[in-house]
Amino acid sequence: MGQPTYEQVDLMLKLYELRREPRLREARTWFVDHYSVSSPEEMLKKYPPGSTENTNIRMTISYWDMVASIVHRGLIDEEMFFENTGEIWLVWDRIRPALLAGATPIYGAPETWAGVQLVYACSPANPSGRVMRLEEWREKRAPGSTAAMKQMLEQMARSAAKATGE
Repeated sequence: MGQPTYEQVDLMLKLYELRREPRLREARTWFVDHYSVSSPEEMLKKYPPGSTENTNIRMTISYWDMVASIVHRGLIDEEMFFENTGEIWLVWDRIRPALLAGATPIYGAPETWAGVQLVYACSPANPSGRVMRLEEWREKRAPGSTAAMKQMLEQMARSAAKATGE
């Protein structure tokens, strides 16, 4: 375990405060409750550019991408970050199918969601998109927790789909 500095703790608190901004909180809530796609084409069809939903997606992903880049560069102690932030895992779990299906060509930039990819070590060398760093950290402390979380999210998705008749 690293020894976080005062500056790292201060930055972590500032990032948390940013998460509380009303419009970002609204976007994140929508993302968690509604975002579900399996390809870049499906994402553009369901949530076209200019739509509120597309804005919610971009706000949520870009926030976590920025934070992940800060973590990757060592500006925040990684372990302290993992101890205090679980939402980034959910965001990664939701964007992984579209990213691995080729989101970069649609956006035309190889750095699309690069920060999130770096924290999760997803790259052409690791095409499975396995959430290595966070999941490995979590599994060392609570074996089986990642599978349990995925199962819970699948159940939540089924319940939401049933409630909305999808």
